[in-house]
Amino acid sequence: MSVSSRPGIPEGVASDSAASYLIDGQRLRAPTIEGGLYIVSTPIGNLRDITIRALATLAAADVIACEDTRVTRVLTRHFGIETELFAYHEHNADRQRPKLLAALAAGKVIALVSDAGTPLVSDPGFRLVGDVLGAGHRVIPIPGASALLAALVTAALPTDTFLFAGFLPNRTVGRKKRLAALGDVPATLIFYESPHRTADSLADMAETLGPDRPAVMARELTKTFETVRRGTLGSLAEAFANEPSPKGEVVILIGPPVTSEPDADEVDTLLARLLESHPLKEAAALAATATGMPKRDLYQRALELKAEAAEDADDEDASDEIVDEDGAA
Repeated sequence: MSVSSRPGIPEGVASDSAASYLIDGQRLRAPTIEGGLYIVSTPIGNLRDITIRALATLAAADVIACEDTRVTRVLTRHFGIETELFAYHEHNADRQRPKLLAALAAGKVIALVSDAGTPLVSDPGFRLVGDVLGAGHRVIPIPGASALLAALVTAALPTDTFLFAGFLPNRTVGRKKRLAALGDVPATLIFYESPHRTADSLADMAETLGPDRPAVMARELTKTFETVRRGTLGSLAEAFANEPSPKGEVVILIGPPVTSEPDADEVDTLLARLLESHPLKEAAALAATATGMPKRDLYQRALELKAEAAEDADDEDASDEIVDEDGAA
């Protein structure tokens, strides 16, 4: 195996790459950037979703560490980037990681990409990041496309709290056990799934979490045949049971469990008790934690209860004054 002419570059990696890239036929020179590990997000389908900063980073890097050189080469060729590619994936990581660490120790720039989207999301690249930080090197994120976020913003499900749970177990027993553990989480659940397991997963989701839970199946996001289907777990499970397996990468989203709000009188009683020993703002916050209701609504109701209590107190004082006057008469 040949050794690069520039110290610190992994063996077999050429060092004469042109630090430039193409955008709409115009070649731009990449800037000089500091050494470190750059976590570079790449498109999940549509190549035009790449960011200018990502292109500049890939062109300026000494080496691009990627899951599959064939996949990443499609991207680099499209944008005229000649940086050498270096295969780094879970099957060769133990052998390749020391070479990347040696390159970083020499002050080189390493760009880490996955086959699509944001690296480290549902892949084992976090081990490299941990070792890089442990060795005292910089880690710099270059944000961009992400399938889970693209699916979330188009799903019309709550986005204030969500949980990305990656891939479910392959077998039904493990899948149902995992779903049961997540079922009561008060958040929109997001899963990645392979096309040939989509129907089985939806069936297990409907059985474990309930058929009426709102759900979305998104596939081929940003691509020509992008599809987003909304419904319930029951309706989606029934539909996919009678269809061929979908093509492309699949994201399944499930709305949070529906919880019944406490009775209005119960809320008033709770707030009144809390107001006896807590400031108004703190009482509302504690009530929100106890009931799951919005703190803003509870704060407004607490204000009303305090006003009503003050009015009752004034009425009682006025009644006492009348009684005293009558008695004096």
